[in-house]
Amino acid sequence: MIFTTLEHILIHTSFSIISIVISIYMMTLLNCQIFELDKLPEKGMIATFFSTSGFLISRWIFLNHFPLSNLYESLIFLSCSFCIIHIISKIQNYQHELSTITVPSTILTQGFATSGLSTEMHQPAILIPALQSQWLMMHVSMMLLSYATLLCGSLLSIVLLVITFQKKINPFCISQINYWNKKINIFKNIPFYLLQNYYKYDLIERLDYWSYRFISIGFTFLSIGILCGGVWANEAWGSYWNWDPKETWAFITWTIFAIYLHIRTNLNWKGKNSALVASIGFIIIWICYFGINLLGIGLHSYGSFIQIKI
Repeated sequence: MIFTTLEHILIHTSFSIISIVISIYMMTLLNCQIFELDKLPEKGMIATFFSTSGFLISRWIFLNHFPLSNLYESLIFLSCSFCIIHIISKIQNYQHELSTITVPSTILTQGFATSGLSTEMHQPAILIPALQSQWLMMHVSMMLLSYATLLCGSLLSIVLLVITFQKKINPFCISQINYWNKKINIFKNIPFYLLQNYYKYDLIERLDYWSYRFISIGFTFLSIGILCGGVWANEAWGSYWNWDPKETWAFITWTIFAIYLHIRTNLNWKGKNSALVASIGFIIIWICYFGINLLGIGLHSYGSFIQIKI
């Protein structure tokens, strides 16, 4: 009872904080003059991280296994992963474009987990036999970390495509106004339309650079996760690969991003060409993670919307 109450407090505190964070963040985007609010979203994201981490740890202690056994728990872990990415980008002094992705992603995943799923799925449950393995934490955590980083990289590529085909872009209505205020003296004698083109080019280059970095990291996590899953599958089902729907779509996801990384080695295919492949990968990830759960079929059906009773 104590753990259930604690989980309830932590997860609702986390969702309340992230709701406030995105409200403040939207205010700063719509009105670039509110500089006093700039640091509040970062503090809010840190508080959200500690709240979600506290939820996962408390459930871990209560259940004696890492809480990644159903869709609800995995969504909370996914939102925590977005918080980690946001905080790391802040430490690396890169968070302007990425904040527009990590903050909404965090609130959407948490919002769906807390209100979009049945309350029955929120309740702690005993692991089914197939999940009673030391590989649970390694395999599922690697897969979810890969989803989080690949989604961030793919979304940056989608933003890149939108900006590439956008005719006009105003550098002074974006969250980097402080950065451009410092540079304005350098460009004060340059015509405004040339300044717009330079800003657009600079922004596209940064988006392409960070999209590639995130997808590279995510691809590594995905590869490790699939290898761990293969070893676990051999222990549980007697075969390293069974062409289960989840396994098949994980392989398709791996292939798409392998193609992206291969294309990226050719300088002529950088930018919008590789970003198009990453955008396709964004859809594939959600099919692999979420679409298969909607169907509730295959050997991974324990992660579906339908709770399995043992």
